Amino acid sequence: MVGITFRFPLRLFSHELAVLLGAGITLLEAVQTLAEKEAQVLVAQSLHSVVEGLSQGLAFSATLAAQPQCFDTLFVTVVTSAERTGQLQIALAAHARYLLWVQDLQRKLLNASLYPAMLLGAGTLVLMFLLVFVVPRFAGLLEGTGRALPAASQALVSLGQFTGAHGWLTVAVGVSLLMLPMLVLQRPAVRAAVLERLWLLPVLGAKLRLLALARFYLTLGMLLGAGVPLVAALSTTQMAVADALQPGVAQACEAVSTGVRLSSALEAAALTTPVSLRMVRVGERSGQLGAMLEQAAAFYDEELSRLAEVVTSLVNPVLMLVMGLLIGGVVLLMYMPIFQLVEQLQ
Repeated sequence: MVGITFRFPLRLFSHELAVLLGAGITLLEAVQTLAEKEAQVLVAQSLHSVVEGLSQGLAFSATLAAQPQCFDTLFVTVVTSAERTGQLQIALAAHARYLLWVQDLQRKLLNASLYPAMLLGAGTLVLMFLLVFVVPRFAGLLEGTGRALPAASQALVSLGQFTGAHGWLTVAVGVSLLMLPMLVLQRPAVRAAVLERLWLLPVLGAKLRLLALARFYLTLGMLLGAGVPLVAALSTTQMAVADALQPGVAQACEAVSTGVRLSSALEAAALTTPVSLRMVRVGERSGQLGAMLEQAAAFYDEELSRLAEVVTSLVNPVLMLVMGLLIGGVVLLMYMPIFQLVEQLQ
């Protein structure tokens, strides 16, 4: 299993294991049942490894920690604390709800990005069609007039001659330009730099910060609900939040370790909103801090669901304008000499 990369269905595993445990099935039997019904070979092998570890008397958290390619630190921390408190089924159900929230949000953002991607792809295909098939023919027509062309049109004619003679190269360059951003964004450093710039945008930046804060509240609330101590929960949460929030979470963790109240530490680290700050204070007074943090995240569900609409309303018009200008510019440069020739003949 070492060195093999695959996507383990962690949310489904948490949900199904919580259901089986809630039905009164023992942990060993529950994991064995999930392994036997699993159709994916690599997933089944991982679950059989867990069954083998449990059969040897190892703790559930220890068997999970031995497979970091399947079970991340957050999940292992939740299970470790739940083992101590005896609330494994509750903790697994909470973790499944957390992953469902994250995946649902990712799905909404992906759906919002489909239309801009289709628009960009269609615009690029139209441009390539113009450059490979239409512009070269206009170039021959315009050269046949024997008249001097405007500088911009002459540049387009030269480009058309090149693209007509190297059609496959033009198509390859166009496809590369479409694929390059996706390939570059796979690099964590580049992706972090892009997100850092997006956080500076007037409208979108505020929404992204609210999204990161909501995930921070939900993660911290889930860990506290599973029985993880506050300082350890903050330390674990630091690895699961956006890069822009990590210094603030580290600052809050250090402050809490010295005896500062969580609400004061989060406020000093700029990790609160007016609503969440009041909710955290209520949770501190009532002893329901984990539940109140989860409610703080749920409070912003409605607003976060509009993030996709914000992205669509900002990106789509800009892309349509850019592609319209490019395609319209090419068409205008092609027809400009023809208009001038008609005027001269008149």
